[in-house]
Amino acid sequence: MRVMRRIAWSLLGLTWATTSAAVDLDSLQRAEATEQVVVREQVVDAVIEAVHKSTVSSETSGRIIDVSVDVDDYVTKGDVVVRFRDKEQQAALRAAEAQAAEAQSNYNRVKDLVERRLLPRAEFDKAEAALKSANAVVEQARERLERTVVRAPYSGIVMERHVEPGESASPGTPLVTGLSLESLRAIAEVPQFSIDAVRKLAKSRIIIPTQGDLSVEGVKMTISPYADSNSHTFRVRIDLPQGQHGVYPGMFVKVAFVTGEQTRLLVPTSAVVHRSEVSAVYVLSDRGIRFRQIRVGRELANGQTEVLAGLDPGEAVALDPIRAGVMLKEIRAGKGS
Repeated sequence: MRVMRRIAWSLLGLTWATTSAAVDLDSLQRAEATEQVVVREQVVDAVIEAVHKSTVSSETSGRIIDVSVDVDDYVTKGDVVVRFRDKEQQAALRAAEAQAAEAQSNYNRVKDLVERRLLPRAEFDKAEAALKSANAVVEQARERLERTVVRAPYSGIVMERHVEPGESASPGTPLVTGLSLESLRAIAEVPQFSIDAVRKLAKSRIIIPTQGDLSVEGVKMTISPYADSNSHTFRVRIDLPQGQHGVYPGMFVKVAFVTGEQTRLLVPTSAVVHRSEVSAVYVLSDRGIRFRQIRVGRELANGQTEVLAGLDPGEAVALDPIRAGVMLKEIRAGKGS
């Protein structure tokens, strides 16, 4: 009976496998399970939406000769989206530049004569004013020409196309509608029992399931001042940092809101072995090595995992579970031989 019990304990990993001379456990890298203060989080579902969604409208009058984008196209900030017929604007700019060149020539001539005291100072002031006026007309003509080329105000996705080539437009006519991918936010519903802590601490991270549960720190949080009367939850908007994070408007994500702190037993995540639904570690001591099942909690961003049961503070675990498993087999094989 005692032999059968020892065999059962060995199979469950409850007995120590003492080392032999052929196996050197000291060569195994190890780390101690330590109690540390970690943040407590409330994780809720959320949806990504664009912060900026706008319609680009015409700033000039004329006929549209080209629409370079279509619905669902991705555009980069500064890309041309619509072109207007610009012959009149080109002609106006050339005429203005010619007048400015004439005014510059007259200004140079008058300046020379005034410096030689062949003309009064008033003639110089008049020529200078004429030059400034001509240059201003050039700037206005150049701006009108630039308005015939409509560019994307930010990088994003085209949602609607309101015009087609050949149509006429006037100032204020909608051209295209798009949303920005540069500025995104997550929309979450937070239960009322957590909202006070969420509002007080104002810290969160967005967890992206499609990126292997990659988390991104929220940079700004906006909390609705009232709760939904049906769900009794508060709507919270969390801005993502600028840049691409592999998420797009409409995608499902999770948001972890910090609600406090708690003490947890932690071990390096690399030391934890997952076999089917079982989590375990290889525990090392001067008594030998043991494969022990544990109950784990969260995997933290700093490369550590919470241990909820099965391990005590100060116990050492192997950082290389594969090598530790090989050594354990060698020890048991040596005992059986």
